[in-house]
Amino acid sequence: MLYREAGDFSTTYPQDSQTFPIRFDRYRYYAVLFIAICVIPFVINDYWVNSIFMPFLIYSIAAIGLNILVGYCGQVSLGTGGFMAVGAYACYKLMTSFPEVSMFIHVILAGGITAAVGVLFGLPSLRIKGFYLAVATLAAQFFLVWMFNKVSWFYNYSASGQINAPERDTFGILITGPNTEAWATYLFCLIFTIASAVIARNLTRGAMGRQWMAIRDMDIAAEIIGVNPLKAKLTAFAVSSFFVGVSGALFFAVYLGAVEVGEVFGITKSFLVLFMIIIGGLGSIFGCFAGAAFLVLLPVALKVVGADMLGWPTDIVAHLNLVIVGGLIVIFLIAEPHGLAQLWRVTKEKLRLWPFPH
Repeated sequence: MLYREAGDFSTTYPQDSQTFPIRFDRYRYYAVLFIAICVIPFVINDYWVNSIFMPFLIYSIAAIGLNILVGYCGQVSLGTGGFMAVGAYACYKLMTSFPEVSMFIHVILAGGITAAVGVLFGLPSLRIKGFYLAVATLAAQFFLVWMFNKVSWFYNYSASGQINAPERDTFGILITGPNTEAWATYLFCLIFTIASAVIARNLTRGAMGRQWMAIRDMDIAAEIIGVNPLKAKLTAFAVSSFFVGVSGALFFAVYLGAVEVGEVFGITKSFLVLFMIIIGGLGSIFGCFAGAAFLVLLPVALKVVGADMLGWPTDIVAHLNLVIVGGLIVIFLIAEPHGLAQLWRVTKEKLRLWPFPH
């Protein structure tokens, strides 16, 4: 009864097929968007942006991209860090080569370049799957990191091998560089996060998303009923890599400002994004946000409670974070494979009937 649906009905097919057909859901998401766009920019500071909001928004985009490939299409990938590096270095080359172009265009083009690279490395998925595909994408991860380290053209022949984001503005407001405002970088990332979620939500509910899920559930049966596995798998790699490339570009240009590929986009980054969708929920857009929020907030909460309040050493707190994340992954894989998204769905079902017994 807390979750109101009584009297909520649709009279046309467009109303019934909209993203949130239940009025209560629409109003709830409108309220969240209103707070995110019109309230948070006026109350945040640099600490909140750099510690919580920016990592959450950027990792959410990366998790959406990986979830499309793994959760919706069933193609296991361990190369997320490498594809984020492609987006970062593509954005850097575009920023330095075309300084007069808007940052919006740079980030979108960086995503497009990453999509092309993702399709190239997705070609083995046509012949292999499962563990062998995971190994192939892991090889792509190591190859891309090695290439960005060894080919000096990618970092403009810098002696340190590090790339640094130059100052760039959008509509006269600085987005990159050391003199940016917290609210400006937050809103810039928020726009891409909202757009990514809306696009991914509509893609997964459309014909393309149904093809991905058919390949995931049983690829041979999907091919028999007319699904083209070549098109389905390569489009999944392309769309997934696009979102991951956008997140890599934002991670480098807007969030960090300076990147050394081996330290920032190593194999640890690939596993971190994979853990987000496992904990959040495979095959769920909401699960991408839930998993990203959990893994971004957990280290901050442990630091505040363990290091600041209880006085624990920082290395103990860091190891405790790894232990908790590892334990939760095991628990979710055994007890609730669909992650936090499924727990939220169960909670909504109970709210529909509260206070009556389920």
